[in-house]
Amino acid sequence: MRQLHPFPLTILAASAALSGSAFAAQYLTVEQAQRTLFPEATAFREQNVQLSAEQMREVEKIAGLPARSAQWRVFGAYKGDTPLGVVVLDDVIGKFELISYAVGLNPDASVKQVEILTYRESHGGEIRNPAWRKQFVGKKAQAGIAIGDGIANISGATLSCTHVTDGVRRIAAMAQVALAK
Repeated sequence: MRQLHPFPLTILAASAALSGSAFAAQYLTVEQAQRTLFPEATAFREQNVQLSAEQMREVEKIAGLPARSAQWRVFGAYKGDTPLGVVVLDDVIGKFELISYAVGLNPDASVKQVEILTYRESHGGEIRNPAWRKQFVGKKAQAGIAIGDGIANISGATLSCTHVTDGVRRIAAMAQVALAK
């Protein structure tokens, strides 16, 4: 009778336990997110934002959070030559892994919609639920974009909820400072 050697199985089990990306799921590409956020758009134009030091201080003041980044990946959504809004891409840490998401913003810097692009955590994927993401619609950075103040927490997804919510608030503040008309 052939005996199994425990050493290779131990290595396999350890590598599986250490592999955080085993749970990664990509739900939307950037292009799919753009079309989901602005289905009426005929074109998307990259118009990345570089904040000045003064703008970063203003973002911090509005959001009540550190500005975190001076550079933002932004795409303008257009129907012909008419601007419909913007799509802002961002990543936040969940508990251990990055969550990639996109925020559609109206020209007045209010949130149109939030979409999760890639979720890499083993738990907390409930933030993809449309009912949870719908809580952001119509809100601006100064009002209603905080856990317990307009955004409900999801038990078992507390860090994912908090970090995505903070990220959306930061994006709304950045849009108000650098993009709103």
